[in-house]
Amino acid sequence: MSLPLMPKATAVWLVENTKLSFEQIAAFCGMHKLEVQGIADGDVASGILGQDPIARGILSKEQIAAGEADPEHHLQMDSSFNTYVKTQKKVKNRYTPVARRGDKPDAVAWLIKHHPDISDMQVAKLIGTTKSTISAIRSREHWNMSNIRPRDPVLLGLCTQTDLFAVVDKIEKQKEQEGKRAGKSQAKKASASA
Repeated sequence: MSLPLMPKATAVWLVENTKLSFEQIAAFCGMHKLEVQGIADGDVASGILGQDPIARGILSKEQIAAGEADPEHHLQMDSSFNTYVKTQKKVKNRYTPVARRGDKPDAVAWLIKHHPDISDMQVAKLIGTTKSTISAIRSREHWNMSNIRPRDPVLLGLCTQTDLFAVVDKIEKQKEQEGKRAGKSQAKKASASA
């Protein structure tokens, strides 16, 4: 398993403080052997301070000693650290710079114009705005409605293209399911009346 956090800082420390081979360090840190050799030569990561993987709980002293004794030994992350990393929930940063906050109504207007079936909750999650803003734009009662121009939220940097595609795909699937349900109910009504 490769190292999930700060691999170069850990590689710098391992190069400076252990007798591990470049291959072992590269495999553990998820780097190329030549990159680790560049760290040892001072060509790569010259400004990076090494971080002790033992103090951070990533590696144990026994793992390093076993690796120094046997060049074929593969370093393994400490099980407690591995469990800690797996249990940490990744939180998306929803902060929008002040300069881009004025673009949110434009992005909402674009989504409503190009995807009228999108729900307010989907827009709120995608753009990071409030439901009251979305409903005001839908009903054209927003305080700044005369200045709102529909603009693509991806180009404005408010969401990623993959996130937008995921929402659009979800809307299309919902439409298909509703169409199938409507077709089944019409078939039942036709067979019941016949």
